[in-house]
Amino acid sequence: MLKKTLIAASVTAALLSSAANAAVEVNWWHAMGGTNTERVNKIAADFNASQSEYKINAVYKGNYTETMTAAIAAFRAKKQPHIVQVFEVGTATMMAAKGAVYPIEQVMNDSGVKLDKSGYLPAVISYYQTPEGELLSMPFNSSTPVLWYNRDAFKKAGVEGAPKTWNDVASTAKKLVDSGMKCGIAVGWQSWGLIENYSAWNNIPLGTKQNGYAGIDTELTFNNKNVTNNLQKLADMQKDGSFTYGGRRGESLAMFTNGECGMWINSSAYYGSIKGQAKFDYAQAMMPFDSNVTDAPQNSIIGGATLWTLKGHKADSYKGVAKFMEYLSSAEVQAWWHQETGYVPITTAAYELSKKQGFYDKNPGTDTAITQLSLNTPTENSRGIRFGNFVQIRDIINAEMEQIWDGSKTAEKAMDDAVAQSNKLLRKFEKANK
Repeated sequence: MLKKTLIAASVTAALLSSAANAAVEVNWWHAMGGTNTERVNKIAADFNASQSEYKINAVYKGNYTETMTAAIAAFRAKKQPHIVQVFEVGTATMMAAKGAVYPIEQVMNDSGVKLDKSGYLPAVISYYQTPEGELLSMPFNSSTPVLWYNRDAFKKAGVEGAPKTWNDVASTAKKLVDSGMKCGIAVGWQSWGLIENYSAWNNIPLGTKQNGYAGIDTELTFNNKNVTNNLQKLADMQKDGSFTYGGRRGESLAMFTNGECGMWINSSAYYGSIKGQAKFDYAQAMMPFDSNVTDAPQNSIIGGATLWTLKGHKADSYKGVAKFMEYLSSAEVQAWWHQETGYVPITTAAYELSKKQGFYDKNPGTDTAITQLSLNTPTENSRGIRFGNFVQIRDIINAEMEQIWDGSKTAEKAMDDAVAQSNKLLRKFEKANK
């Protein structure tokens, strides 16, 4: 009997000890699909292995829109994750989510974990700060569109070097088609590249109120002659195959990697995919600027996403969030993530480490995104965008752009309609958040 009692006591003690020593779980919902899912899982696993107090559970929840929608629904049901990855155009919506967001700067301060904002790249961190400078969410996967091009195809077509202006793009695309290529240029994430970054790169406003930074009573103005003329030029280039539409997001990747299109404008973060798929000599260069608008480019703006912390969990779990964010921002982790994916290193230390490791020497052009983002001091037109309901607005823009490509509308008519519809959504957002 005594033996059984001792055994029972030992089992109970072991269970209590196990419960006391169990790591505090922190749930992270993300939108990194494909190979990047494996990379995210590695970051989480490596953090978990580095200490025993906290355990990060990384969960893929679909694309950016799906992940953000799932998090909002989960918060309403009081089943929200601690951390959710939200793309840059969801920033204004997250800022307006009163009572849901626990600003990351507060999380770090409340947890006693140091946050040195001076170490982050200005073009990255400024996008996610309040007017007073408080950091709302932690930068993670930041990118910017670049011009990818097929060096072998260029050589065959007798083209030397990447085009620098949109006029150069048109002539280069024609030479590529004349040399036997099916398509001169394609574009991914078309609103981001051809409207949002086109505007910033050429230093023209996308909307009023400093592109939304100075107030939610803003209006969109991208139906200007500069934007519409460039879009119409691309539409006209479809006639001989110089330009081919390949989808709203990244669906046109295969058109570039299979050798169908000689040029492709899309995120620097496609580096990993292109490296693994392209069977030709490729390179990346800065986006073309519009010489009809300016003499030189300004700076591009970021895409990608940040990690937002949601309220509603036990206090001890937020110390785990802070510790994980500290780990995630370390030079070693960020340099690895940058070199694997093509996303911009979010800190100066990660950039310097990548240089020290010889990454840019071994892979020329992989610092193009960083060069673009830091080309000039950002202006009110090139700091970024902060419009409410912009996730839905992008859908409107994409639908109107598709009517340009199929010839059912001129670029001028499509952009006028896009702005009219989008401004109605801005007024709804303003009314809901007064």
